[in-house]
Amino acid sequence: MTSKPARKKLVLDPALLGKPVSASRSEMSEVVLPAQTNALGKLLGGHVMHLVDIAAAMAACRHSNSYVVTASVDSIDFRNAVNLGEIVILKSQVNRVFTTSMEIGVEVFSENVLTGERKHTTSAFVTFVAIDEKTRKPKPVRPLILKTAEEKRRFTEAAGRRKARLALRARNKK
Repeated sequence: MTSKPARKKLVLDPALLGKPVSASRSEMSEVVLPAQTNALGKLLGGHVMHLVDIAAAMAACRHSNSYVVTASVDSIDFRNAVNLGEIVILKSQVNRVFTTSMEIGVEVFSENVLTGERKHTTSAFVTFVAIDEKTRKPKPVRPLILKTAEEKRRFTEAAGRRKARLALRARNKK
């Protein structure tokens, strides 16, 4: 009979008080310049992914008050292109906290500077792990305080994405 290896139990420090979603929401923006575009004058998808990772990391750091590392990107959906000269706006927030990890949702918008028109261009879900500054090992993350129906919906949906992510990871180990 084989037994499973003992799993190290992480104890959440009682000093880690919960933090509301609003405390770690982050927003960043920049103008799309020629060096960031393809031959059609559209923002490069790889550059969008880079910006998504930065915006998500800001929310994760703010929530956990620690260093964080990207653990996975569940999905990134490109809906509309961002054009040369437009402003690209990224909004991120913590959707759910697990033991040492957090799912961050990121929405990307483009804004036409001449008309003010905004378009939702990209959505992504990124998982980060909080890292202890001394040991460089994963550390527990403070709980998330949910206040709105939208925050509760995102929290619930994040559990399903995590379950699918872990199942995929298990299948890929075989």
